[in-house]
Amino acid sequence: MAKTRAPYSDLVAGYVTSAFANDQFKVKTPGGDELTIKTNSATYAEQSRNLGDGWTNPPKGYQDMLTEGQYVFAFGLWYPQNGAEFLEAKHLMFPATSKDDYVFEAADWWVNQVREIGDFYLNGQFGDGDIDFRKYRTKLFLDGSRVDESIEVKQPMSRTVYGFAPTHLMAESGNTRQETDTISRTVYGFASAYLLTGEDRFLEAAEKGTKYLQDVMCKRDREGIVYWLHAAEMQDDGSVKDILPSQFGDDYGAMPTYEQIYAIAGPTQTYRISGDPAILSDIEKTIKLFDNYYKDNGPQGGYYSHLDPATFSPTAESLGQNRAKKNWNSVGDHAPAYLINLWCATNEDKYADFLAYTADTIADHFPDYENSPFVNERFFEDWSHDQGWGWQQNRAVVGHNLKIAWNLLRINSIRPSDKYVKFAEKIAAEMPKVGMDVQRGGWYDVMERLTKPGEKTVQYGVTIIGPINLAGGAPYHSSQVYARNLTAFLQNLVKEGKVRPAESDDIIRDTLLTQGGEVTNGRVREMLGLPAAVAAQ
Repeated sequence: MAKTRAPYSDLVAGYVTSAFANDQFKVKTPGGDELTIKTNSATYAEQSRNLGDGWTNPPKGYQDMLTEGQYVFAFGLWYPQNGAEFLEAKHLMFPATSKDDYVFEAADWWVNQVREIGDFYLNGQFGDGDIDFRKYRTKLFLDGSRVDESIEVKQPMSRTVYGFAPTHLMAESGNTRQETDTISRTVYGFASAYLLTGEDRFLEAAEKGTKYLQDVMCKRDREGIVYWLHAAEMQDDGSVKDILPSQFGDDYGAMPTYEQIYAIAGPTQTYRISGDPAILSDIEKTIKLFDNYYKDNGPQGGYYSHLDPATFSPTAESLGQNRAKKNWNSVGDHAPAYLINLWCATNEDKYADFLAYTADTIADHFPDYENSPFVNERFFEDWSHDQGWGWQQNRAVVGHNLKIAWNLLRINSIRPSDKYVKFAEKIAAEMPKVGMDVQRGGWYDVMERLTKPGEKTVQYGVTIIGPINLAGGAPYHSSQVYARNLTAFLQNLVKEGKVRPAESDDIIRDTLLTQGGEVTNGRVREMLGLPAAVAAQ
């Protein structure tokens, strides 16, 4: 029998190279492999469909659709046969009605899609009532309904900045927290929906959302700067609790640049439509915040990634791992989030200069092609590489590499530079080879920067493996068994929406590791050298 990854469920995408005959066809994947795909009497097909559309059959039977050059997605199971392997397709999807006639190239495709997305959020957040951003909640279920909004407060707190109090005094929130950057991105979406559709409900939502951000999340300083809260928490009595420092993981307790950047993404897009001078004033004063506090005005240049929320210093010891650091988000996110739209709205040279400054900084410091096909994204103050930070370590975000190429070319159209074009072309040449899923299409999220596809390498004494198809190493049936066991465990653990107490069930008790700040599991206590737990009386 052939050495195979099968049987397991998988997806193959590619162009048909051998037309359908004898219940099979061949495709060439984005990575260049030619693979055999078979069908049977249970195989079915559909046409790619837009949001809001019902099931759509292809214009012809799938057998007639599978002609040379047609792009197809095939979902199925891999099987070994005669020293080779093939995919038995269960489900086929065609993004084109015929060769080169892709459904998403229809004139109204993206207009219809943004309309569906906009209406989803309007209905999910505000229902049939008025667009009132006091009702906005960060978390929605996939059907658009809002997650339970219950809140348990350990100690009441007035409308003061949240985050400087000891952790044990902080509120434990359900879904009453409104995050500034989330609202701002939603506002950006509403404003963009209006620009594409011209439908007034989206403009109303964008303008009301912008006004809400200005009234609730925006803080105007006597120095003539503006800064934005991380979030606000809605209280049962109708009051609002301010949360200035970030509550997110590795940014906790600081003011990351990207949160301030994305706070003005929505208002800037709204300003493109309305030209409201009050919006422009808050945007300009936020840029003053960037220039006065986040910018390294010394010889190194660039923008720091975090400020201390009490002193507004980027070098405060309290910032810990974020002290005196720079990264992609602090330098590059200005352009796509708001700055290009601000230039489009005003055509002012000072914003074109700002764009060129960010592009120059990226082009000068981010390439690292002697060591990796990916850019380096995190830096110390002097632009030496920071490859030990938080979750990222020496990893690449594939989307950041692609975003750099996109924005360099956008900025090049305003302030032409050969180095922008050459850098973008280098990214375009490298990313498909290392960042793309060569079998299924699409792009990976995060990758080790030192990974070589299909190879095993050793760096700094660490062995890094680069399997091209990691999913293929997991047998189909063992994955099913694991999923079933996990589902059964969770169904036993949670009853009527509540976690059952450990003493109610032997399985729950034996799998419980810690409770109330104590290690409760006997075997774990023994491994840690702790005395046996005292049984409850």
